[in-house]
Amino acid sequence: MAVELKIPSAGESITEVQIGAWAKAEGDYVERDETVVEIETDKASMELPAPVSGFLTKCLKPAGEIVPVGTVIALLEEAPRPATVATGAKAGAAPARTATGAPPAAETRAAGAAAHVMPAARRALADAGLQPADVQPTGPGGRLLKEDVQRHVAQGGDGARPAATPTTQPPPAPPAADRHEEVVPMTMLRRRIAQRLVEAKQTMAMLTTFNEVDMSAIFALRDQRGEDFNRKYGIKLGLMSFFVKAAIDALKRFPAVNAEIRGHDIVYKNYYDIGIAVSTDQGLVVPVVRGAERLSFAEVELAIADLAKRARERKIAVEELQGGTFTITNGGVFGSLLATPIINPPQSAILGLHAIQDRPVARNGQVVIRPMMYIALTYDHRIIDGRESVSFLKRIKECVEEPARMLIEV
Repeated sequence: MAVELKIPSAGESITEVQIGAWAKAEGDYVERDETVVEIETDKASMELPAPVSGFLTKCLKPAGEIVPVGTVIALLEEAPRPATVATGAKAGAAPARTATGAPPAAETRAAGAAAHVMPAARRALADAGLQPADVQPTGPGGRLLKEDVQRHVAQGGDGARPAATPTTQPPPAPPAADRHEEVVPMTMLRRRIAQRLVEAKQTMAMLTTFNEVDMSAIFALRDQRGEDFNRKYGIKLGLMSFFVKAAIDALKRFPAVNAEIRGHDIVYKNYYDIGIAVSTDQGLVVPVVRGAERLSFAEVELAIADLAKRARERKIAVEELQGGTFTITNGGVFGSLLATPIINPPQSAILGLHAIQDRPVARNGQVVIRPMMYIALTYDHRIIDGRESVSFLKRIKECVEEPARMLIEV
């Protein structure tokens, strides 16, 4: 009897999902709870497991299609694992040949590679003179990645083009056949990000104020206590925990920055759920460290590390991406020197961190070199005044430059 594979509910606010990469093809045997297909919501990606063990008889929806929750996307035929699947081919037996003369595994690999070649990998294949079937894919769902092609070429794989010899002649114009465009549908997450960014721009009176922070005290503290911290808690003492704690200190002093507008009301919150922006291969997500005011430095570091890891592995729950009161984003990890972050609605402000650079600064009438970071606060001017925003950012600076302030609250 056919068993239906349906799109499950992924949260109260989620009514539709996008079909991602199929991990199994029609005719494949799947075990119960084994991943059959990836699905993407406007907040996160997740894997959809098989409800029973059996054969995948029909894929009803292609990758990229958007379907409502509850839609039947595949049919399975419940069955025990065949002996040929369990034990494989006998030792010494020649592999069976298909109608094309190729072993089934090779033909399946070629078909799978052709069906899941990422755009960057396709360009790398063309540059190296390779076909998708020449390279072993390692990406999720059998995707062929650019790194797979580069690894194959570096190992001397067949099909790589010889290095071009120097010439004084200008290179020929690329053939018209090589000048193509590829239309790739936006993922649900990317569409949601685009929608929220436009919503923020259209509904908020956003303004950004800047300051700079001397990171010397933090660096010195990490040098003095970093090894002890790591030994005791099993995690490095990073920078983000200092900024989370500094932000909470400043939010307590300036509650409007931790508030939001609901209709004609201002909602002030006496709790501090801090969102930490995390870059993934699917886009930017903001998991939330809840009750951060009750956590120690070690607990903050562990929480951020866990959320970031699961976000990048697409194992984070939708609920963990909702309900933050304030967000911190660190563009400095990518080398950003200065930027104006966009608020994550319905929050009223976001703190942007940037790259740390040794710069000359004046201290006690002398020019010295210090590790400096620009910080930015983008805020909703409808609820936060300039005085509050500048004072808030100044308090962040004071706490980071003198961490003891956060302990004695002065």
